[in-house]
Amino acid sequence: MQKEKLLLTPGPTMIPSRVLEAMGRQIIHHRTKEFEEIFEGLEENLKYVFQTKNIVLAFASSGTGAMESAIVNMFSPGDKVLAISVGSFGDRFADIAKTFGLNVEKLSVNWGEAVNVQDVKEILDRDVKGEIKAVIMTHNETSTGVTNDIEAVGKLTKNTDRLLIVDAISSLGGLDLQTDNWGVDVVVTGSQKALMAPPGLAFASVSEKAWEAYKRSTLPKFYWDYGKYRKGILKEVSENPPYTPAISLMIGQAEALKMIKEEGLANVFERHKKLALATQAGVKALGLELFPKEEVSSYIITAVKAPEGIDIEKVRKTMQLKYDVQIAGGQKHLKGKIFRIGHCGYTDRFDLIRAFSALESALDDNGYKVDKGVSVREIQKILG
Repeated sequence: MQKEKLLLTPGPTMIPSRVLEAMGRQIIHHRTKEFEEIFEGLEENLKYVFQTKNIVLAFASSGTGAMESAIVNMFSPGDKVLAISVGSFGDRFADIAKTFGLNVEKLSVNWGEAVNVQDVKEILDRDVKGEIKAVIMTHNETSTGVTNDIEAVGKLTKNTDRLLIVDAISSLGGLDLQTDNWGVDVVVTGSQKALMAPPGLAFASVSEKAWEAYKRSTLPKFYWDYGKYRKGILKEVSENPPYTPAISLMIGQAEALKMIKEEGLANVFERHKKLALATQAGVKALGLELFPKEEVSSYIITAVKAPEGIDIEKVRKTMQLKYDVQIAGGQKHLKGKIFRIGHCGYTDRFDLIRAFSALESALDDNGYKVDKGVSVREIQKILG
C-alpha cells in the first residue's frame, strides 16, 4: 500500500492541504483586481511574519536569488563587507559578494558552532575608517543545524552607517526574527521552508537605511532592481509586481501566511521549539550525539553525528525507500558523517513519531541495534 511520503528535510517541506487546494484553482491574470487584492494581502501578512513596517518585496526566485538581490542593490564594486560564515550557506553569501566585485572580509567559524559576537565586535571596532559597509550573515545554518544570534549582532550595527543583511531563508516563520526591533536592514527568505509553500518565491524586507544604500549602489541590476518593485507596492506605477509573477505560488503563499497568522507567531515559535527539543531527546535516547553544541542547536533542523561504523547514507536510503520518510544527509565534507532531521513549517508531533519509528527501523536494518520505541517514548514525554 502506497502511503504519502513524509519529507523532513531542511527544505522543501511538507505543504498543507489548504495551500495545495488554493494553488490548484484555475489560473487568474496578474493585472486584475482579483490578483491585486491577493497580492496586497500577501504583502501585509509578510510584514507580520517579518515583524516589520518596511516594504517587503516578492520575487519569482529561489532563496539564493534573493541573496544575490541583496548584494546588487546595496553595494558598488569594491565596497567592503564582513561576511560571517558558520557553514555552507554562509560560504555561499560570501561567494556571491565576491562574484560581484566586493571586498569580502570573511569570518569563518568551525562547522557546528555559532559565531562569537565578541569576534564580530572586535573586527568592527578595528575598522576605524568605516570601510566595512555591511555585515552579511545567515540566521539559521541548515548545513550544520546552528542558529546565530542576530539580535546581538544587530546591536553592533543598528545605530551606525553599517548595514546588517541577513539570510533568513530557513528561519523566517519558524524562529523569532524581529526585523525592526533588532535593526536588521535587509532580510531575505524563501517560500519553501518555514513559510509552508513550494519552492519558487523569495522575499526581501528593506529598511530606510538600506534604501539610502540602494540609491548609492552602482552594481548592475535589472530583474533584481528593488526600486522597480517598490514603485509598484507604493502605486507609483500600475504594474505591481513589475514582471509576470508566479501567480499560483503567490496564491499558495498567501494561504500559508494566513495559516501562520491564525496560529499566531508566538505559538508558531513555541511549536518549533518543542519539536526541536523533542527531536533532540529522541536522538539522545538512541545513543546518538548532536553535531552542534546544544546551546546553539537549531529549532528548525537537528544535525546528528552518524553512529560509528554505520553507513548513514544507507540508513537514509532505507528510510526513504522502505519506510517512506526522507531526511537529509551531510553536505560537503560532512557527507556521510552526519544526518539532518527537519522539523519546520507544516510539521507536528505525529510527523516526528512516524519519522523516529522509521529511523529506529532503518538503523536496525543497517546494523545499529536499538530498543524499538525508545526514541518515540522520549518524544511523547515532551510533546504529549
